[in-house]
Amino acid sequence: MNSLDQLADRFINHLVVEKGLSKNTVSAYSRDLILYLEFLRAKKVSNIAESDTTLVLNHLIDLRDAGLGPRSRARHLVALRGFYRFLVQERILETNPAQMVDLPKAGRKLPDVLKVNEVEQLLRTPDLSKPLGMRDAAMLELLYAAGLRASELINMGIADINLEACFVRILGKGSKERLVPIGQVAKERVDTYLASARPALLKGRQSLYLFVTRSAKPMTRQGFWKLLKQYAVKAGISCKITPHTLRHSFATHLLERGADLRSVQVMLGHVDISTTQIYTHVAQERLKAVHTQYHPRG
Repeated sequence: MNSLDQLADRFINHLVVEKGLSKNTVSAYSRDLILYLEFLRAKKVSNIAESDTTLVLNHLIDLRDAGLGPRSRARHLVALRGFYRFLVQERILETNPAQMVDLPKAGRKLPDVLKVNEVEQLLRTPDLSKPLGMRDAAMLELLYAAGLRASELINMGIADINLEACFVRILGKGSKERLVPIGQVAKERVDTYLASARPALLKGRQSLYLFVTRSAKPMTRQGFWKLLKQYAVKAGISCKITPHTLRHSFATHLLERGADLRSVQVMLGHVDISTTQIYTHVAQERLKAVHTQYHPRG
């Protein structure tokens, strides 16, 4: 029998090579699997065939007692189910001990969404007289205009944007490609950045990435996160804001103005429309609030 680490390595390689999952998803699976293997070793289990449903349940209980929430435990269980499913497919095990374990129930958390005027204030914050400000303005506009994930934004190549046709080509989760239109303001911000700020930052150096730093390297997710927080403070936005907040706001604002759910699903790159439907709940909550405030019998 292969060691636990060898089996884990084979599974992660399977996710990368055969499943084509994104780097972030594979990293999450790896972290969850490492925790589980540590748990098995602590229980003196060195042979994967000795693991069973009770051990899986006990591990989830330990995670709960350590303060892990239902959503995180559910994701952890999904990773374990996938791991054991792979071992069954490889004929290393006959059954999947994690399959019969129910996912921890979690209330559906509505995403944090900015109001339209808050987004507008945020997008006005960068200093357009400086190269870095021009770059940041273009990044923020594009993030909101196309409903991008932070990783999609920072990994975008110079060849992935078509300013004449006003659309961007996105390589999303699982290497799935989608085309998303952008508006006139985002086009102008990117145009200005490409004509003036990007050459000033590159200083004669070359880069295939659309957005670059002073060192001519692509921006990191952490670096962009810090920038966004700084601009949120300058804009006077008091609520917690992340790059995903603008993605949530993009979807919600479209639906509030009459966009159909299927179109929003395509632009977000969601495989399952049920993932997109959460934004309809946000719009409904806002309608309720307006009704309560303004209706004579609200």
